[in-house]
Amino acid sequence: MFNYNVRGENIEVTQAIRDYAEKKVQKLERFFTDVPDATAYVNLKVYSDKTAKAEVTIPLPFLVLRAEETSEDLYKSIDFVVDKLERQVRKYKTKINRKSRERGFEGLNPDTSAPEEPVSEDPELEIVRSKRVDLKPMDSEEAVLQMNMLGHDFFIYTDAETMEISIVYRRKDGRYGLLETSSL
Repeated sequence: MFNYNVRGENIEVTQAIRDYAEKKVQKLERFFTDVPDATAYVNLKVYSDKTAKAEVTIPLPFLVLRAEETSEDLYKSIDFVVDKLERQVRKYKTKINRKSRERGFEGLNPDTSAPEEPVSEDPELEIVRSKRVDLKPMDSEEAVLQMNMLGHDFFIYTDAETMEISIVYRRKDGRYGLLETSSL
């Protein structure tokens, strides 16, 4: 059963909006046989140009579901983002579950993020956000799947064979690159 954290930016989240978002996101639970205790983070934004954005992040074992959609209507944005998440689950669930079963991993912990104070006074070198991530052993293919699930352009992980830190990234041509590290 998902727990819900629904919040709004530039909008008051009414009970009707909260209920609608929870009802729509709850549809994703049917894709999992044992629905873990997870929190679905729903962030709703309304912009000055009258567009509305819905972002949903659901950290689950072995993957983090994340999607965002913007449209002219908040309810449409919620519908679109849930549809996008459903497509993600269908596309990646089998692959990720297969790889996880093969290796017997416990699962991925969600990355936690907390804004921190800027490190530098030079505005060009200012760090405006900091994240801490738990690196889990996996191969490069699974890392690319995780990167795509998060909607990021790179993903840091521990290579399951070498136990060294590696990075996969999306190239400008749409293909993927791999950075492998080694300890000196």
